[in-house]
Amino acid sequence: MLDHPVASTSVFSKPTAPLHLIIFTRYPEPGKTKTRLIPALGPSGAAIVQRQMTEWALGQAQQLLRSCSSGVFKRFSESSALSIDIRFAGGTTSSMEAWLGSDWTYLEQGDGNLGDRLIRAFQSAFERGAKAVIVIGIDCPGVTSQVLTQAFERLLNSDGVIGPADDGGYYLIGLRQPTPDLFRSIEWGTETVRSSTLAIAEQLGLTLTQLNPLSDVDRPEDLVVWQQISAQAPPQITERISIVIPVLNEAEHIQKTIRTIQRDETQNKADAVLEIIVVDGGSSDDTVAYAKEMGVNVISSSPGRALQMNAGAAIATGEYILFLHADTQLPADFSRHIRQTLSQPHTVAGAFELSIQGTDWGLRLIEFGVKWRSRLGQMPYGDQAIFIKADLFRNVGGFPRLPIMEDFEFIRQIKRRGQVKIAKAVVVTSGRRWQRLGLLKTTLVNQAVIVGYALGIPIEKLARWYRHRP
Repeated sequence: MLDHPVASTSVFSKPTAPLHLIIFTRYPEPGKTKTRLIPALGPSGAAIVQRQMTEWALGQAQQLLRSCSSGVFKRFSESSALSIDIRFAGGTTSSMEAWLGSDWTYLEQGDGNLGDRLIRAFQSAFERGAKAVIVIGIDCPGVTSQVLTQAFERLLNSDGVIGPADDGGYYLIGLRQPTPDLFRSIEWGTETVRSSTLAIAEQLGLTLTQLNPLSDVDRPEDLVVWQQISAQAPPQITERISIVIPVLNEAEHIQKTIRTIQRDETQNKADAVLEIIVVDGGSSDDTVAYAKEMGVNVISSSPGRALQMNAGAAIATGEYILFLHADTQLPADFSRHIRQTLSQPHTVAGAFELSIQGTDWGLRLIEFGVKWRSRLGQMPYGDQAIFIKADLFRNVGGFPRLPIMEDFEFIRQIKRRGQVKIAKAVVVTSGRRWQRLGLLKTTLVNQAVIVGYALGIPIEKLARWYRHRP
């Protein structure tokens, strides 16, 4: 059945074409979308499925647009017989555009239950000039461009059209005129949705033509449906690098970090396509406002670096993902270094050499130790800007959900798949951690945590000690 999110009302007056398609979806924020899949996939995995299925549905809509010059669409003389709205919840227009591009028309679903939002969507479309309107969700990957074409053909010969879902709901509904009563007195989310809708249609004297039944992907046992079709889903954008930046009260550093990335993108336009995703864990300063000023995608997540990085990765569209700390500056031409490093045989992930800001000679010793730990031991940490192919990152399940040591454990796991290489370029990170506690104490604390973790001390106990260290 269609998604059931709630969002604030949006007003939009752009006219429609005679045939109009509305796609209901939700912004793929972990923990708030595809929640019935979370027991099987976790919050980030469920959000990834939401993202992928939305992109699949839009791919089918694009194919439908390309076929407008033939078949049912020839009945209209207009140069553009079909228009499309994306009705979303759980995000903003800017976050939707950052995810799916600016070529689509985005409208918020508005408040209320699914019936309220369907009434609003249909009325808006007809008021803007549509003659036949179809609404779909993204839960049913069997809704192809061919199914949509058939639905419009059936709709033009009847009062309405409905696509039965195997769970008792429907994956598609289309009308020739506003019919608010069709969506009232329905127990949404139950097995009686379709039967109730058909009964109301009969009472209203409407003929709803039924399409072939299809299966939704709502529960873990439904995932086989998506697995069978996901091989055909749109791939990541080739060569794009998605940069995920977890933040918590980083107002002092965030704009400088983003500006460095954007400057590299401007200077190497032919060489890099970048996507920047800032994931806030509940900042109480101006971090979010400053990041939005830079025109990047900003989302919220539960606090915790692992959770935040997984949330950003869940909506990343790039072929590669780079995880960057907010106080770390990337080197010039970093995108070329990422692609060159990951193109080496047997390489599964990479990171950069590390430079720490500050003049203390002890920092140079730390850099020396990091260099050999990273190159000989293949154990770079988060300060070094870890990067990896998106497909592999998702295949291994992302960063483990640990309160600390998430990067350490992630690299340990990923090394079993192949080599972790260090790029021939340097990131520069802030020396604030070492300055706050002192070089010797900071180094001893870090090593104590690693040793404790290796000895099997519970990670929660280590995290409490680390956060309340002297």
